[in-house]
Amino acid sequence: MAETRTSDVLDVIVVGAGPVGLSAAAELRRHGVRCRLVDRLQARLPYAKAVGIQPRTLELWDRMGLARAVLEAAVPLRGQLIYVDGRERGRIEPALPPEVPYGFAALPQYETERLLEEYVAGLGTTIERGTELLSFTQDEDGVTARLRTASGAEAEEELRTRYLIGCDGAHSTVRKGLGLSYEGGAFPSEYMLGDVEADWGLPYGYGLRSTHPGEDGAPDEVLVAIPLPGAPNRYRLSMSVPPELSEEGATTPGDGVAHGLEGGRAPELSQLQAVVDRLSPTATRLSRLRWSSVFRISHRIVDRYGQGRVFVAGDAAHIHPPTGAQGMNTGIQDACNLAWKLALVVRGEAGPALLGSYDAERRPVGEEVVGRTVRHATQGLEADPDDPRTLMFREAQLLVTYRDGPLAGHPYGPDDAPQPGDRAPDCAGLTVPLAAYPLRLLDVLRDRTGHVLLLYADHIDELTRAAEAGAVVCAAVGADGVATVAVLAREAAGGVPGDLPEYLDAAGEFARLYRPDGPTGFLVRPDGQLGARFPLAGTAAALTGYLAALSIPGV
Repeated sequence: MAETRTSDVLDVIVVGAGPVGLSAAAELRRHGVRCRLVDRLQARLPYAKAVGIQPRTLELWDRMGLARAVLEAAVPLRGQLIYVDGRERGRIEPALPPEVPYGFAALPQYETERLLEEYVAGLGTTIERGTELLSFTQDEDGVTARLRTASGAEAEEELRTRYLIGCDGAHSTVRKGLGLSYEGGAFPSEYMLGDVEADWGLPYGYGLRSTHPGEDGAPDEVLVAIPLPGAPNRYRLSMSVPPELSEEGATTPGDGVAHGLEGGRAPELSQLQAVVDRLSPTATRLSRLRWSSVFRISHRIVDRYGQGRVFVAGDAAHIHPPTGAQGMNTGIQDACNLAWKLALVVRGEAGPALLGSYDAERRPVGEEVVGRTVRHATQGLEADPDDPRTLMFREAQLLVTYRDGPLAGHPYGPDDAPQPGDRAPDCAGLTVPLAAYPLRLLDVLRDRTGHVLLLYADHIDELTRAAEAGAVVCAAVGADGVATVAVLAREAAGGVPGDLPEYLDAAGEFARLYRPDGPTGFLVRPDGQLGARFPLAGTAAALTGYLAALSIPGV
């Protein structure tokens, strides 16, 4: 008979310690929430599965103080060479404007997990390896979870927690326990991955997509290579599974979700080499095979991202083709969106109704990503209706918006300027008297866990009114570090009451990107999206709607 022990009531338990679960735990701990992070695996898998890191993810990690470690470990993705039947047909070079602080990067998933794990450990939470969620129930007051711990099959723990987040992948126990539907389908083709070195001499930082057209003109074979750190010629290759490997027989999991790596079928270097011989634009020799696997692709999304006190994020909520490296990055944004809301509710600074905005904001994003990646996988990027610049920004996840969500207040100013629900753009050229170098807006936001109120005015006399407005907002939003106020001005700052930090918009970049209509306030949410945009005159009235949407007590 299994030995069961009962723990004290916890704030949150996160199930699954991949990049999404680690991100959720990191944000919860940054916000002062007690959480446990469990994973059934005994160790990180040493596989280069998800490797693409989008600029928006790097922005979120910058605010956490993690971006520098990632930049030191990753390699830049400078572009992709496109070959058809051995001939170069074009190249994609993702040129982002200078106000976007980061480019596209590549890092093996196990390295991403290592950096996040170290970060979370620094905040006092370690992964409880070899610990599996067996089941859970919930009631009005919390969730009771039953775990099988690393002590063995006879050791079980009954855990009482206020909330549970399932980041446990495509075969999620949490999703199944909630009874969520997971509608979609599977692609019939199988693919193989290989982490190898290739001596083909591609330009540094460039990937490769090479296809061979079939009789109907559609590609009948494809080779995709993404550069990886660790060696000058190291790449993660993906390609169609050859018939002799496919004939060994694919297995469909018991839950019917055919997605991800398959155990038991590891392509050999010679099988990868045979495809490269047919599709590489130059004679190429592969070597140093680190790992390989067969994988299958499905496209599915849940009907809701949570129920009651239990939520799902990442692959537990949505899966789709790896085109554009959208999956892991979308999941990380799921985690960041949910974590700050849970933190406010756990601390009693917002009502539980706020948590309903997680599904309302993130599920439309998931639906768009699933639809777009399926379209790109089946029809190619050329079938995308967006212009190249918009497509690039969308792939970079810089166009994610919650304008139609329940937290988005009334727009103010030009419609094409950043509005409530949009990403808060970064900008350069901010100065302070004691620094001999300009700052970016991300420098102002870094390491702040709550909302940040940016008050902008052109002239010094308007800053006094801005400071008074800031005091009103701080009192309304909360006194425990929920709101921080900073003042920006176009002319030399000074004499602002209230000891508020002041920054000079010396280059006019903030004014150019945010397009304030007179003295304007911008409330930046903890996840880097705009919560409110309002004229400084009548500030309290302008913010009432947003604060009420947060279900803040007393508003």
